[in-house]
Amino acid sequence: MYKYLLVICLLAGFALTARAQNPDTTSSTILKNKMDTLKASRADTDFMQSRKPKVRKEKVYHPDTTHSPHRAVMRSLIVPGWGQVYNHKIWKVPLVYGGLIGFGWAYVYNAKNYRLFLALSKYRNHLITPGPKDPYYFEFNQYSQFGDQAIYNAKDGFRRDRDLCILGFVAFWGINTIDAYIDAKFIHSYTLDNNFTMRIAPNFINQPVYAQNSPISYIPGIKITFTL
Repeated sequence: MYKYLLVICLLAGFALTARAQNPDTTSSTILKNKMDTLKASRADTDFMQSRKPKVRKEKVYHPDTTHSPHRAVMRSLIVPGWGQVYNHKIWKVPLVYGGLIGFGWAYVYNAKNYRLFLALSKYRNHLITPGPKDPYYFEFNQYSQFGDQAIYNAKDGFRRDRDLCILGFVAFWGINTIDAYIDAKFIHSYTLDNNFTMRIAPNFINQPVYAQNSPISYIPGIKITFTL
């Protein structure tokens, strides 16, 4: 009797040991299914994010409160080109001084010739013949073949050009001041982003007035839209 009980206990122990050594396929399968589901959900999320339309950022304007148009104007009034330097437009300084120097040189040239022909006009008007030591003696002999009216016209012409050079010098100085104000007011007051786009699309254009009797009501064309 004890032998049978011992044999039964041994057989039961072997059976339990063999069952314990079998892998738990059910739990591993469930874990694998969960991992696959997680990967699929991540893939779907990535796909949806890739198809999601991008939101365009609105243009942002940044007013430069530290840049003063009044300072630019006052500096240009004091020293030509100083306002351009203040506006960081240094490349305009040579243009400013080139124009002012040009008007200054023209003023000197016309003023010199005006004094010359004014003296010759006085000699002609008073019937005076200058001596070798008198001013403009060489020029008096050089222009002796010209008539009195030609000398008077030359004098008036150089005086007019001299006065125009003075006005041009002052006007160019004023333009330099206006340019400094415009740069400071309209360029440095706001900073725009660089989101510039262009769109080209087909379009139909109405017939012009002179072609209203045409059998075709619309003309095919191209529409170009710029977004600044």
